[in-house]
Amino acid sequence: MTDGGAVDLELDRAHSARMYDYYLGGTTNFPADREGAARAMGAFPSILATARINRRFMHRSVRFLARSGMDQFLDIGTGIPTSPNLHEVAQAEVPHARVVYTDNDPIVLAHARALLHSHPAGRTAYVHADVREPKALLAADEIRTTLDLTRPVALSLNALLHFVTDDHGAHDLVEELKSALPSGSTLAIAHVTPEFDPEGIARLTEAYRASGTPGQARTREEITRFFDGWDLLDPGVIASHRWLPDPGDGRDGATDKEAACYVGVARKP
Repeated sequence: MTDGGAVDLELDRAHSARMYDYYLGGTTNFPADREGAARAMGAFPSILATARINRRFMHRSVRFLARSGMDQFLDIGTGIPTSPNLHEVAQAEVPHARVVYTDNDPIVLAHARALLHSHPAGRTAYVHADVREPKALLAADEIRTTLDLTRPVALSLNALLHFVTDDHGAHDLVEELKSALPSGSTLAIAHVTPEFDPEGIARLTEAYRASGTPGQARTREEITRFFDGWDLLDPGVIASHRWLPDPGDGRDGATDKEAACYVGVARKP
């Protein structure tokens, strides 16, 4: 982990992680983030519902994987640790589960330091890293000492890849991450799509670009490509509120347009 020195929080520019925290009702956001979020909400009014529906998918998928025997989790692009976060969900099911978070937002680093001080050493760790540099990310000491990469790892790329454009080789980056994991590992993805509301998502993408965060919504076919070579688990690549909804939740009462994301979970043969 980066040393304990001062962190430049870059509060003068909007950041997607802090905007997402705002959508979830969190308090770790600042004027630039709220201005960016306001533009996004004006462009796509359903975004508050979208973020919360997506968050519930993360909770369900982590519980499902933990109950299926996964006890190692690598969450890339974790964002602000809004509770309950991935480690809380996983360790409620499997107390010995080990979790590594990574993000490139400096304020996430500041929160991670506090998080790590409040949890048992060795089971939860954080790496300040960028998914666009997968070799450096995977080589981080915190990953190597917290996770056993000879055993299956549950890789989470939740609400991340739509911020990695084709110019940065999004599919190649994911293949590099996949290739580093052993048989039995899993991959969970949630990704914005234009298919349910093309005009709204086009406006949303432009609003993020205006806030300094380029993005790229992808079709179901393009999102499914991220799972190439791995076995998709039922129900496949599907709108986020439709993926194994909890009994009685009415699929969050949401529409596909509000969900705005395709999600999926796959296992490495």
